[in-house]
Amino acid sequence: MHARRAFGRYALAPARRRFGLGRALTVLWAGCLVAGIIMLSNFAFGMWRGVSDQQHLNQVWTYQIGPTKAAPKGVDPSLKRPVDGVDFAIRIPRLGYFAAIKEGIDSGVLYASPGHYPTTRWPGDPGTVGVAAHNVYWINFPQLAKGDEIDLETRYGLYRYRLVSTEIVDPNSRTALVTDVNGYHLTLTTCWPLWAGAFATQRYIIHADQVWPVPIRPGYT
Repeated sequence: MHARRAFGRYALAPARRRFGLGRALTVLWAGCLVAGIIMLSNFAFGMWRGVSDQQHLNQVWTYQIGPTKAAPKGVDPSLKRPVDGVDFAIRIPRLGYFAAIKEGIDSGVLYASPGHYPTTRWPGDPGTVGVAAHNVYWINFPQLAKGDEIDLETRYGLYRYRLVSTEIVDPNSRTALVTDVNGYHLTLTTCWPLWAGAFATQRYIIHADQVWPVPIRPGYT
């Protein structure tokens, strides 16, 4: 009799352990699910807020600047500075894309707009203008092809570029964005894959050359 009772107690022990393990896994799964929902909700709210901020910046730029005219031969250097944090704007006719560009490339800037690399040139200056953006805002940029038009609208005039090439590089690449080069260039950078958000592991680069106003060649006036 006592042996049967002891055997029953020992037989129930594995079942209890399995039940306890199953309950722990269920709790863990539920916790991961809740954490994932919170992360996605925060991301979605951040993106919604970013889109709202971008639309506001675009409206302010359009109201303040209006239609951008041809760039003059001589530009007042005082115009090449941020006003209320905004440097200039980008327009890509093929995609119907327009966005005001703020100064800087930190996460706070890129959640609300593209950002101008502070160490790169301004439109119209020899060298490279560098612009970065959060990848989800440029999700359709791979549709662009060689020769497509990219315009930079500034307070002192319009500068037009033609897409030359694209590439995918490692995040620590030092050759994708070179400022001190001959000619007048534009480089756009974002994270790759474009759909991966903050989990992207590479960089998508677009290279373009200024075509209008026609750049002045060295030695010519």
